[in-house]
Amino acid sequence: MDMPINHFKHAIQSGQKQIGLWSHLCSNISTEILAHCGFDWLLLDMEHSPNDLPEIVAQLQAMKGSPTTPIVRPPWNDMVTFKRLLDVGVQTLLVPYIQTEAEAQQAVSYTRYPPHGVRGYAGAPRASHYGRVKGYAQHSSDEICVLLQVETVEGLKNIEAIANVDGVDGVFIGPGDLSAALGHLGNPKHPEVLKAIDEAIARIRACGKAAGILTGDEALAKHYVDQGCLFVAVGADQNVLRDSATALAGRFKS
Repeated sequence: MDMPINHFKHAIQSGQKQIGLWSHLCSNISTEILAHCGFDWLLLDMEHSPNDLPEIVAQLQAMKGSPTTPIVRPPWNDMVTFKRLLDVGVQTLLVPYIQTEAEAQQAVSYTRYPPHGVRGYAGAPRASHYGRVKGYAQHSSDEICVLLQVETVEGLKNIEAIANVDGVDGVFIGPGDLSAALGHLGNPKHPEVLKAIDEAIARIRACGKAAGILTGDEALAKHYVDQGCLFVAVGADQNVLRDSATALAGRFKS
């Protein structure tokens, strides 16, 4: 059996735009529905959603065979969490709150087996189709994609050093925490925040790495695509459900 191909990783490496959706609902049913809605990728969130490993496995199973790539955001830059996620078949990680080159290097090392990293070895994990993928340990890193989230003033200061770490495939700007760090909590559209994001995107691209972001504002999402962002999340499942259901009820009760 061949190594599963990470279509998202190869797409951003070749400069192809990838449009995604954030998923907070922690449901394999909703994930299965969303995986066939036309998005290139779906972010399964563990940082700000009550997802744990069993829920992630169920959602990965629900997405299998779909054209949409699952990306998982772990709760922290943690070796043990990465090991468990990689073993169950996650190939793309979006790592939150990276501020320094050293933290970026740690994140990459957690996804590589020795001597190139410190990932723990398992003989027949789900990621290798339970041992059916020959040479999985030797070639797994070819299909693992490491995306690092920059969302602080310190992270912005070090963005070139972070982006240039070998093994980093992309840098994602977190507008929510970044707006708070810049003194504009809850206002990611403040002019100072927007200026900092545009500058960060240009700096990431200058390093030859893919830039990414999340925004539910369609006009702003299109702006970021025009600025050269390659992977853009254009909404979140809980917001889509909330707004669509509210609008439907309103049309009948107004």
